[in-house]
Amino acid sequence: MKKVVVLGAGRVGQTMAIDLCNEYKVCSVDVSEKILATLSATHPILTKTADLSNAHAIEKAIEDADLVIGAVPGFMGFEMVKTVINSGKNIVDISFFNEDIFLLDDAAKKKNVVAVMDCGVAPGMDNIILGYHNKRMKVEKFECLVGGLPVVRTWPYEYKAPFSPIDVIAEYTRPARFVKDGALVTRPALSDPELLDFPQIGTLEAFNTDGLRSLIRTMKIPDMIERTLRYPGHINYMRVLRESGFFSEDLINIDGHQIRPIDVTSKLLFPMWKLKEGEEEFTIMRVTVSGTENGSAKTYTYDLLDRYDLATKTPSMSRTTGYTCTAVARLVLENIYTRIGISPPEFVGEDENCFYSVMRDLSERNVKYNLSVTS
Repeated sequence: MKKVVVLGAGRVGQTMAIDLCNEYKVCSVDVSEKILATLSATHPILTKTADLSNAHAIEKAIEDADLVIGAVPGFMGFEMVKTVINSGKNIVDISFFNEDIFLLDDAAKKKNVVAVMDCGVAPGMDNIILGYHNKRMKVEKFECLVGGLPVVRTWPYEYKAPFSPIDVIAEYTRPARFVKDGALVTRPALSDPELLDFPQIGTLEAFNTDGLRSLIRTMKIPDMIERTLRYPGHINYMRVLRESGFFSEDLINIDGHQIRPIDVTSKLLFPMWKLKEGEEEFTIMRVTVSGTENGSAKTYTYDLLDRYDLATKTPSMSRTTGYTCTAVARLVLENIYTRIGISPPEFVGEDENCFYSVMRDLSERNVKYNLSVTS
């Protein structure tokens, strides 16, 4: 039986380990003994306590792995992936980090490693969808609208973070890049707010975030944009905090102590943004791909509305993110996806068998993308 090592046992890391544990030998690695003990007590999962910011600890944890899944916070992601690649291990990763992942392409090729990056819901599934259609039509416009939100709206933020709060804050500070009329445009995060209506949900607010990632490099499409969805009003609070310096990473002196404002802010926000046990939330996403196919104008629209799983008590964002990653992990483990080097998810989507395999895996787990086609 092949062995999968999942680095990180947060909500999404746990979901992925559980999803794979009945098909493969799975080992979950995290610094928290408490989380690992709960995981191993309820599922056939091996566990190992380790500091994943330490390269040697990672090397020891993955030494007998057939595949590594990366699920660490973004600030640890690049060095973790680098260590895994240098260890000669295949990896599918959901860490969302600032560094250019293609800097590791030569190392991955030298080590004969398959490394699929950004393999969550967005970035991730939207890339897979675009990769599939871009191989089969001349795409002229791509748009992804996506958000994860609590069902119950609680003042003041009306938001809960399904993953590391400091990674959420990065979405509000990292300049947003998109492509307009063939040119790269950079705008501040949280810019160009727009109210949009969604069936079953109501009115949400879309704003610019830096979610295109690898697509800017790999796709020659005239218009591409990714926008994040929140309840109306949330971004005004975030703008005030950002412009007041609460998200700054620069050290400031407070009574002789050097601190980063972002560390204090994330510490204060985490209790307010933390999903309580059993708290219901949902993921909403709309991916639109427009262009010319067989000489005719055509638009493909994929709509997702996924909710907290009451039966398994699994958050929606963990499901939509984690099951995309595990679907691709299966492709790598079974030698179906074998491209050596750094692969953004759009490369996976280019292959028809891979695309439909991922869609099938998601559908079997009741993560269903509803497709509508207009000509």
